[in-house]
Order: sequence, then structure tokens, then C-alpha cells
Amino acid sequence: MKNNKGKGLIGLLILLIAIGVFGYFGYDTMDDIKLGLDLAGGVSITYQAVDPDPSAESMSDTIYKLQQRVQNYSTEAEVYQEGSNRINIDIPGVSDANSILEELGKPGSLIFTDENGQQILTGDQVASAKAVIGEQNGVKKYMVSLTFTEAGTKAFADATTANVGKRIAIIYDGKVYSNPVVREAITGGECQIDGMTDYEEAENLASTIRIGSLSLELEELRSNVVGAKLGQEAIATSLKAGAIGFAIVAVFMIIVYLVPGLAAVLALCLYVGVILITLAAFEITLTLPGIAGIVLSIGMAVDANVIIFTRIKEEIGLGKTVHSAIKTGFNKALSAIIDGNITTLIAAVVLFWRGSGTVKGFAATLAMGIVLSMITALFITKFALYGLYEIGFQNPKFYGVKKDSKIIDFVGKRKLCFAISLILVLAGFVFMGVNTSSIGSPFNYSMEFKGGTSTNVTFNEDMSLEDISSKVVPVVAEVTGDPEVQTQKVAGSNEVIIKTKTLSVEQRQALDDAMVQNFGVESEKITAESISGAVSNEMKRDAVIAVVIATICMLIYIWFRFKDIKFAASAVLALLHDVLVVITFYAAAKWSVGSTFIACMLTIVGYSINATIVIFDRIRENMATKTNKQSLEEVVNLSITQTFTRSINTSLTTFIMVFVLFLLGVSSIREFALPLMVGIVCGTYSSVCVTGALWYVMTMAKQKKKQN
Repeated sequence: MKNNKGKGLIGLLILLIAIGVFGYFGYDTMDDIKLGLDLAGGVSITYQAVDPDPSAESMSDTIYKLQQRVQNYSTEAEVYQEGSNRINIDIPGVSDANSILEELGKPGSLIFTDENGQQILTGDQVASAKAVIGEQNGVKKYMVSLTFTEAGTKAFADATTANVGKRIAIIYDGKVYSNPVVREAITGGECQIDGMTDYEEAENLASTIRIGSLSLELEELRSNVVGAKLGQEAIATSLKAGAIGFAIVAVFMIIVYLVPGLAAVLALCLYVGVILITLAAFEITLTLPGIAGIVLSIGMAVDANVIIFTRIKEEIGLGKTVHSAIKTGFNKALSAIIDGNITTLIAAVVLFWRGSGTVKGFAATLAMGIVLSMITALFITKFALYGLYEIGFQNPKFYGVKKDSKIIDFVGKRKLCFAISLILVLAGFVFMGVNTSSIGSPFNYSMEFKGGTSTNVTFNEDMSLEDISSKVVPVVAEVTGDPEVQTQKVAGSNEVIIKTKTLSVEQRQALDDAMVQNFGVESEKITAESISGAVSNEMKRDAVIAVVIATICMLIYIWFRFKDIKFAASAVLALLHDVLVVITFYAAAKWSVGSTFIACMLTIVGYSINATIVIFDRIRENMATKTNKQSLEEVVNLSITQTFTRSINTSLTTFIMVFVLFLLGVSSIREFALPLMVGIVCGTYSSVCVTGALWYVMTMAKQKKKQN
């Protein structure tokens, strides 16, 4: 016993040291975490099309391609149209506009020609260009790897077939950048250009080809370093909310789960430190919704611990010793934790692969949180719990006992639950119809979705971010009637960029007059342009495609793991239910639909599927030990009842984290937190009251069909 007590003390001491070390370095690396435009500002570059009247299709295609390019700097970079022939690029977390312009490439026209000067290929027929390092006879070779579009593949195949042994020149803005010899016909749609002296030369050529493959020829109009949209107040309040929420969750866990709760809190402390270090190490750009997502992930990390502790209580209730209950509890909880996390991880991987912009950034944060929370629960919590057991916490009273409770008839109330769900979903379509007739669209789309007006104002004196927030924004909001005004300060000048909803000619004039009257601004130092939404149609399409593919992949995984398509179908229907119900609230309350809307919906999908998997795991387990006397309805009700405490406690801890964010956060955080709270409640309701009943109905229908 003494020996074990010594081991336990050493183990806990090691854990506490690890928490201290990771906590210190986590706090220390906070300054190294890349922050988005809303928190830290960045570089804003404006390009203008050489063609004074480009087509809408060419502008849209160019914006989309630029969006793909600038994601190399940050997944949160924004590309949007200004006026009829200008494109703005906002890149967070950087401050050197010249270096960005140099790396992005000088915009111009790109062509490929043969030795006779005949054009054989244009830049827009190049799908991708990247610098690569190869090796030949132990010597490094620096090359540019090209991939062509379908039309480009055919054109290049024809050209190289006819020009073997001859040269094909890559000409950019009239200057020959490369003139490689064609060694053989290239018909596969890919080729490599070698002969570069170093990697930098290869990257420069690749960036030149990339920018030259745009649909439009562009010229740089201006570039600015811009300040944060929201400033330090947003970061401070969000961190404060996170700390308070974490403290409340920690107290809750210890009160409800006693010694296991303390073990979970120790593991979660380590989890927070590791998350901060990982954000800095992988250079994940953190925006305001990203902070909310990280804080939310802390709440969700509790879930795996709650599953384990519920199992331990059950095992002690069956008469097992504490040591045996801990071991069995972890083993029995393993399948639910792994299935729930892998299902959500599949979604994150697909979203990162197929998504763009906010979706891609969200997916990176989600995947990181899932992996770390699973490792923390399965290994760190277990390590801490055994350490506490070894030092003397061996009495069952320190762990709690879960005895068999009265089985709740969830399945018997299925018709009522289905009716409530149907009414909520149909109400959403009704509100969307009402909104369309009253405001012209089914939702209250924000500037990020439908565009707006960008007004540049040069003040007579330097305005601090606090002055802009407290003095300028209220005036703009009153004049324009827009409560969601965005502002950015151009570094090194008195210029402030004010973004609002689309303003009429009269509203623009009223805003100009207000700036002159309230701040003494010279009217000729005020300019305004219409801007497109930062979330382009292509980005919306990518998000929808990503969600569809992710849903199909999750369905296949659940089908494979549970050996029953009805489990998968029920889970997917529940996901659809949760999304539609939250959409109902968006339509009814006219909540702003912007980039945070996408992140919110994706969070709800991940949260809901995790809760559903836990219940399905218990149904699968109970079906394996089902007796002839037990009906299918009894098994489902038993399974939901056994996991009911876990469902409520997990939802409560997550809700607490988000609710504190809502109370203390700035307006943008509240826009994100309020729908999430609805989603948490809805996800819990659907998992407990809908999914099990759906599986029961499908299973009974199949049995009746067999009998007939």
C-alpha cells in the first residue's frame, strides 16, 4: 500500500508539473498565436481590373481563385469585390504589404508560346503551380510543378507533341520568365520546369504563374496596413469569459463527480495549455468565432469524462470494487468515445479538404480540439484518477454510486416529440416566407453574405480604436440604421474604413454630412464604394458540398460500426432536424446571417452527432444482452434512461461556457453564442427524444414488413 501510495504521489506530482509547464508555455505562446483581422488587423490590398468593364463571371472567377491563393497566408483571409472592377484582399496577422505583394505575384497577363512566337496556352488554363524540391544523383533540383485545366491539358499535349526538342516560352507581361526545352510529349495534364538555382527562384516563378492564371488581368491600386476591427477589448472580454466559464465547469464537475471530477479538472487544465501551444505551433489563425470555438471545445471536452464517470458509478452500483470499476468504466466507455469523436473528426477532415475561408479555419480548430480532448480523457484523466486512488481515495463514497433509476418512457412519447419537431421545422419555412415578403430575403443576411458599402474617411486627427468604437460607430449606426457597423483603421494615417449595409445615395450623403458636422471632416476626404460579400457564391457552394460529403461519410462510418443502416439514417435525420430548428430561430428572430452562421451550424452538427452516438452505443450494448422477455421498446427506453444523466450534464457544462460568453462577450461573440445555446438545447432534445424513437420506428417497420 505504501509503495502504491508513493507511486500515486509521484504520478500526481508529475501531472501537476506538466500542467504548470504547459500552462506557462501556453500563456507565453499566446503572443505568437496568429490573430484574424477582427482581432489584430493585417494587410488590405486593392487590385483593379485592366479591363474597365469586366464581366460578372470573370470577376467572380478571379475572386474565387484569389481566395484559394491567399489561404496560404491564412484560412481567414477575405477576398471581395469593390465597385464594378476592383477586388479587395484582406489578410490577417501580417504587416508587410510589400512582401505580400511580392509573394502573391505581380498581376498581369501570362501566355505560353512556341519558338515561332505563336500562343499555345493562356494563364487561365493553368490549374495550379507550386515550387517543389527533387533529387537527382544526390543533387537537389529546384523545380516548378504545373497542373493544367482540362482545356489546358489538351492544348499543352498538342503543343508538346509538335515541339519535342524545341523550346516553349513562359511570357509574363511581355517578359520571358522561363524557356524550357520539351524533352517529350506531355499528355497527362502535369509537367515540371527545372533549371532553377534555388527554392526561392522556383517559388517566385510559381507565384508569377499562379497570379497570371487569373481570369482577369489586374493592376495594383493600393495597399494598406489596417488595424483590428474590434481591438483588445474583444480579446480581453472573451478570455475573461473563458476563465469564468472554465471555473464554473470545474466546480460543477467536482461537486457532481467528486474525485473523478477533480481528475477531469486536472486533465482539462493540461488540455487548455496544450491547445494554446498547438494554436501557435500550427499557425492557426484565431478570429473571434475561433476564440468562441476554443472555449466551446473546453465545454465539449468534458463529454468524454462524463461518459467514463457515469460508467464508473454504474459499476460501483453493481457491487464492484472502486479499482475494478475504474478499469471497467474506461473500457466500457471506450467505444462510445471513439465512435463519437471519429465521426466528428471525419466531418472536420472533409470540411477542411473541401471547404474554404471560415469553413476551413473552423475545421482546423475543430479537428485539433477533437484529437486533444480524446487523448486527454482516455489517458490523462485515467492517469490522474489512478493517482488519486493510490494516495488514499479508495472509498466508493468518493466516486458516487449510480443505482438503477426508474425507466422513462421516451418511446411512448414519440408522437408528441415528432409533432413538436415538425411544428418547429415548418414554422421556420413560414417565417422565411414572411421575411421574404417583408425584407426581401428569407434571412437577415449580413454584409459578409450580401455585401454593403465601404466608406473611407480621413479625419483631421488620429483616431484611436477606442475613439472610433465609442464616438464614430454610434454616429454611423444612427445615420445608417445599421447596428453591425465594422471599422478598420489604416496604419500610419488618419484614415478609417467604415463598412455598413448597402447605403442608398441619400444615406451616403447623410453619412457624409454627419462626418462633417460631428468630426469636422472635409467632405472631399470621404469616398464610398459598394463591396460584395466576403462569403462568395463559390465559398457557399464549397461549404454545402463539404457538408453533404461529410454527412455521407459519417453515415457510412456509423453504418459500418453499428452494422445497421437504421442507426445511420436516424443520426443523419437528427442532424437535419437540429439544423432546421436552429434555422427557424434565425428566421424568426432575424438574427444576422454571416460567416459565424456557417461556423455555428457546423458546431451544432458536430455536437449533435456526438450526443447521438453515445445513446446508440448503449442501445447496441443492451441489444446484445436482450432477453426474450424484453421488448424492443423497453431496450430503447432503458438505453436512453441510462445515458440521460450524461446527456444533461454534458449539455449543461457546454451551455455554461457559451452562456458566460454571451453575457460578457462583445456583440460579435453574442451573435455566435445565442444560436449556439439554441443548438445545444435542440441537439440534446433530438438525441434524447428523437433519435432513439426514430431507430425504434424504423426497426419495427422492418420487422412488420418481414412478418407480412
